[in-house]
Amino acid sequence: MALQLQKLEKLINSELSSKIKNSSTNNEEFLIEIDDNNLIDVVQFLKSNESCKFKQLIDIAGVDYPEKEKRFELIYLFLSHEHNTRIKLLIKFDINQSINSLTKIFPSANWMEREVFDMYGIKFKNHPDLRRILTDYGFKGHPLRKDFPLTGFNEVRYSEKDKKVIYEPVKLEQNYRNFDFESPWEGTNYVKEIKNLDKDGKKN
Repeated sequence: MALQLQKLEKLINSELSSKIKNSSTNNEEFLIEIDDNNLIDVVQFLKSNESCKFKQLIDIAGVDYPEKEKRFELIYLFLSHEHNTRIKLLIKFDINQSINSLTKIFPSANWMEREVFDMYGIKFKNHPDLRRILTDYGFKGHPLRKDFPLTGFNEVRYSEKDKKVIYEPVKLEQNYRNFDFESPWEGTNYVKEIKNLDKDGKKN
């Protein structure tokens, strides 16, 4: 396997030298970093070249690094059944960039790209149907972004009065509670306060 990956790395670095920024091999997987404008050409080569034949797109994963200049990363995972080899493509880009869709090369990319769009807000150019797929169409925000609040922005409930599902801004109606971290063997504050109450409910 190691020898096969070395040959693959040599081939790809030779044929795509002007389109590859970095490449490395780790845990029997070959990783290539490219610019987003080279995505289509690189993927077409990986799929059609006889020594590659990466004909299955396994997954598209997004990563969010808010502190970096190029905030987002996309990782494409491909499999070659004929050569029993996996390869990863890595793209780094900023929040305002749109990435070329792979749907014309791999139709299975359709729902994968929709999921990335839904969770991260990353847009794909020339996608035939780029809309949410996991959250509701009226959902606000993108849940896997690091700046997305844990409570979300809206809550959904069924209104008996209106007889329909309604969206409302999230309200944390429960007051913040003071947690008592004293040892249970010594007795917590609320237990001590109860013991100090007399029969009429007044403190001694």
